[in-house]
Amino acid sequence: MTERIIVVGAALYDAGRLLAARRSAPEELAGRWELPGGKVEPGELPEQALVRELREELGVEVEPLERIPGAWPLGRPGYVLWVWTAKLVSGEARPLQDHDALRWLTPDQVGEVDWLDQDRPAVAEAARRLRRA
Repeated sequence: MTERIIVVGAALYDAGRLLAARRSAPEELAGRWELPGGKVEPGELPEQALVRELREELGVEVEPLERIPGAWPLGRPGYVLWVWTAKLVSGEARPLQDHDALRWLTPDQVGEVDWLDQDRPAVAEAARRLRRA
């Protein structure tokens, strides 16, 4: 049986917008957009991983809010994506690792970027939640 590895993603909100991050690597994902995040390390809670990953990848401090229901398989066996809504607490997001561009999108703009397939359901739900806020 393949071990399940959780990858966390952030539907990061600020001023009524959602952050999209364009992948720069690996080659097969480069140029497509995702919700930023990364792997949960051993002994780490998913929410802790989300805070750490966004600090490392974007240079920001965030507060996880709630998990978006669902778990989406990723391209590697055993890898699964869990997504949390989160709010920006401090810092200005910059593409420090694994990304070459960032965009803050209103709910009506989320369809303007080419999201990774596994992120699309969570992005749709995140946009719905933003519209209600």
